[in-house]
Amino acid sequence: MKIGIVILNWNGLALLKRYLPSVVQHSGNHTIYVADNASTDQSIAWTREHFPTVRIITMSENRGYAGGYNVAIPEVEEEILCLLNNDIEVTANWLQPLVTLFENHPDVAAAQPLLIDDKKRTHFEYAGAAGGYLDELAYPYCRGRVFNNIEANTSQFKNVTDLDWASGAAFFVRKNAFLEVGAFDESYFAHQEEIDVCWRLRHAGFNIAIATDAVVYHLGGGTLETLNPRKTFYNFRNSLFNIVKNNHRTTWLLTLWIRMVLDGVAAMQFLLTGKAAHFMAVLKAHGSFYVQLPTVLKKRQEVKQFATVSLSKSRIYSIVYQYFVKKRQYFQELK
Repeated sequence: MKIGIVILNWNGLALLKRYLPSVVQHSGNHTIYVADNASTDQSIAWTREHFPTVRIITMSENRGYAGGYNVAIPEVEEEILCLLNNDIEVTANWLQPLVTLFENHPDVAAAQPLLIDDKKRTHFEYAGAAGGYLDELAYPYCRGRVFNNIEANTSQFKNVTDLDWASGAAFFVRKNAFLEVGAFDESYFAHQEEIDVCWRLRHAGFNIAIATDAVVYHLGGGTLETLNPRKTFYNFRNSLFNIVKNNHRTTWLLTLWIRMVLDGVAAMQFLLTGKAAHFMAVLKAHGSFYVQLPTVLKKRQEVKQFATVSLSKSRIYSIVYQYFVKKRQYFQELK
């Protein structure tokens, strides 16, 4: 089984210089692509000069994470795709556990490796850690990371095939399944589009998994820093998109209302702690959500057309309650 490794890049020359060599060194005969989102730096010229075997896919404008990959993926020949951030260092034999996973589990449509923090290599990395779940209100959390509490990696997590989502930082997916459920939603632009895709894949009867023997080191925030209000905007708005599109229970409107109330609480917390830009980002996120709601409702109906599986309820109702009220800050403590 051959994997097409697609690295999305936008003005990431410094990151390519730092991280692309490890991908080339440790990826054997698998094909590497750099999909460039209309960079204005020397990313493409440098890649062609130093790694002529890397295939280049160019775009005429910056289409973000979702749009960039949607343009690039049809040009990739391989059936198994690895959508890899340009700020990830891979390790020797990182691909074989994932090849084995996809060969042995035809029901698995998407997967991820173990994500370790490149800045603190004893700990998991925020963006995916050891695999992602959602609570009933569509808040994402991970094995190894609950909100901003990130655990040390002590090999406490093993392979599973029942994740809710796999990290977009190193997102492995079957091309046919990805296209079957509609690819990435480009209205998201960035953040949580992998959660949306995984939710749709689960609706279509597929499973989401992790191969914990595959290890990569993720810098994180290479394109948009964690404290950037723009990131706050995308995360709050796109999470609401996810609920409307993918929560098909009869109580989905109540779930949406509760989530929006909690967003208001978070916005006030930003304001009271002097983070006015993040307060405004939450308000703008809700405004953008209202404007696009008719379109998102249409997408909800599109998902229902291929949804063949009635998904079970989430493992926990509210990660907010678990974390902030019950003070359960580690995955193993959640009830």
